[in-house]
Amino acid sequence: MHRWLLPEYIADILPAEARLVEEKRRRVLDLFHSCGYDLVSTPLIEYTESLISEGDHDLDMRTFKLVDQLSGRQLGLRADIAPQVARLDAHLLNKQGAVRLCYAGSVVSTVPSSLLGSREQLQVGAEIYGHGGIEADLEVMTLLLDCLALLGLQQVQLDIGHVGVYRSLVAHFGLDSSQEQALFTAYQSKDVAELADLTKGLPDQAREAFLALASLNGGRDVVGEARAALPNLPGIAKALDDLDRVMVELESIGAQGAIDLVELRAAHYHNGLVFAAYAEGWPNAIAWGGRYDNVGKQFGRARPATGFSFDLRELTRKLALGSAQKAILAPYAPEDPALYQVIRALRTNNEIVVISLPGHEAHVAELNVDRELQKRDGVWQVVPFGQCK
Repeated sequence: MHRWLLPEYIADILPAEARLVEEKRRRVLDLFHSCGYDLVSTPLIEYTESLISEGDHDLDMRTFKLVDQLSGRQLGLRADIAPQVARLDAHLLNKQGAVRLCYAGSVVSTVPSSLLGSREQLQVGAEIYGHGGIEADLEVMTLLLDCLALLGLQQVQLDIGHVGVYRSLVAHFGLDSSQEQALFTAYQSKDVAELADLTKGLPDQAREAFLALASLNGGRDVVGEARAALPNLPGIAKALDDLDRVMVELESIGAQGAIDLVELRAAHYHNGLVFAAYAEGWPNAIAWGGRYDNVGKQFGRARPATGFSFDLRELTRKLALGSAQKAILAPYAPEDPALYQVIRALRTNNEIVVISLPGHEAHVAELNVDRELQKRDGVWQVVPFGQCK
């Protein structure tokens, strides 16, 4: 095996793309900062019981695990930063009011996110803890749209659902865990034929409701259609009220939104509004989020929480790399302190200055320079590259 080969669905990032990813990361974090979100950084490796939320079997399967040589306990490489941020809010920050937190860090997964995806992602996200009202959900949705616009993504649409509708139906009709999981899988894969088979043995009212759920998607009028097609249950009524308000708010800011009542994501993990962002030219969701009020329970403090995340490396993959900034070539002259001062001043003014190391004169073209420092009349000056003295 060649030593330079990487595992499947793992890739290097070369200079031009790495520079673009880093520039976008900085701009997104600056946007978060301007909105009052505090940046946190969490460890890449933790004990698995801290990394994986209780009952989150999907995250459990996606987490690489190993044995800690110091404690003998099981460690995991994080596949999702959100549970770690919940730990910070619950155990370390311990604030009483609303807390806004953001993050940007690498996560790894045992399987790729898609056929063209990577097992290593740069997960960027923002979350609000401590406010259970829809105002927090609306804020993170709007912030996500601002992030995607900042990244240059066009024609973005939010598909919005509410786990409360599905959960209310499951509880009302008394489905067991195996029935619920089978239905959830069918909804996620949009498999209408499988859904029809799974509901054959249910009472007529239950079958009609679960089948209707699969077709309830579209604009704001879906709310009225859902009220007519689904049982009049308190949980469903509240969820539809929330969806109606979200659609009104999105329309007021000129954003594109659509309701999809089987946009469930991890129904065991989320417990309220959920959403996914889609953009022109992308076959799958490019960002996702929702409400997960119980995420901090395992750390002893179950506060209301809502947020979103996306893979910045994936989103920048289709963006134009642009031209790299041209550099200034400086000679190697350690005995000349004046040259060092000029180089420092240029770099302070956001210029790239590359010092030509001895013996590499034949490879100067690889340095992407268009100017150079020359000493004329005793003063170091920036002149076009290759210009004779």
